[in-house]
Amino acid sequence: MLNIPTDLLRTLVAVVELRSFTRAAVMLGVTQPAVSAQIKRLQFLLGGELLDKSAPGVTLTPRGEVVVEYARRLLSINDQILHLASSRPSSQMLRIGIPADFAGARIASVLAKFHIRRPDVRFNVRSGQLDDLMRELRGGDLDVVVGIVVSQPAYEPRHFWTEEAVWIRSEATNIDPKGPIPLVSRGEGCPYHQAAVSALYQAGRDFEFVFTAPSLVALQTAVAVGFGTMVLIRSMMDLGYARNVWTELQIWEDAPLPKLPQLYCGIYLREGANREALEQLADDIAVVLRSPTAEGQGESRASLSSTGFVV
Repeated sequence: MLNIPTDLLRTLVAVVELRSFTRAAVMLGVTQPAVSAQIKRLQFLLGGELLDKSAPGVTLTPRGEVVVEYARRLLSINDQILHLASSRPSSQMLRIGIPADFAGARIASVLAKFHIRRPDVRFNVRSGQLDDLMRELRGGDLDVVVGIVVSQPAYEPRHFWTEEAVWIRSEATNIDPKGPIPLVSRGEGCPYHQAAVSALYQAGRDFEFVFTAPSLVALQTAVAVGFGTMVLIRSMMDLGYARNVWTELQIWEDAPLPKLPQLYCGIYLREGANREALEQLADDIAVVLRSPTAEGQGESRASLSSTGFVV
């Protein structure tokens, strides 16, 4: 009876998930020629091509799609057996991407509590623009991405909801009704920036960016000293965390400014990853981040116990 070595299946799955022989080699700790040799050996054992050489990049043949599906199941069972049999479970690194300064304290709290329940899990958190984070997610460099966008997300998230965008002011905020609206912003890639521009443009109001910085702390300070107004989501200001940190800022409820569009929040998972830990973490983050003031503002695309979601 022929047995398929699990290391060959693991190499195939790594190549497919990372979309690269080079990345797979780095992850597996071997050379790229070794990865190529293992794929060739697996194809020889199975008697057919698994990767379509005529297509660009890493593309599976119909046979390859079936093999990868079963390989993931087999490897999952293999890893579970090792986990149960081991006296000290091996650690698992979860790589998380979040927009700069977005709900940092709340997410850190979630990770701390998750680590208590799962001491074998380690975290690597980095921030950036959502487009860049999603590119890394699809490339296999991130496992979980939390993001905010101004329109319906292009990729199906595990959890999805909407947040109310609001204008933020301080006691020093002063706007000339005849002049352009002074805006404080992180820059064009920021959804708060995009929401402000969209609302003012549609209302026919002139505006100018008087202060731009990558740090939310710097933006908060700029609003506090009277540079202008900025946009955030209401939940960041409603929570006690925001009130304690930003005592000089307040939601501008009666702002002489146009109504802002709702923003879309999503939590995305890497395709083909070890789903159990990722789904548990995504569910925990969703519980904490979803606005406590939102009533029916969006529906989670997956219940807290659902599985099998694919980005």
